[in-house]
Amino acid sequence: MSSTLHWQKSSFSGGASDDECLEISATPATLHLRESEHPTTILTPTPTALHALLTTLRP
Repeated sequence: MSSTLHWQKSSFSGGASDDECLEISATPATLHLRESEHPTTILTPTPTALHALLTTLRP
């Protein structure tokens, strides 16, 4: 699956190296998330779960 997805780094990712980033990939039906340090672990949250995560993380 990950070989067909186009991954983009979050503009909020920090750190001096490229392995400290949150990456996202979108398809017409889903969003996929992964941490660049563990690229084989891909999360595909439901819209409800993603909304809850973003609501919790926003200041």
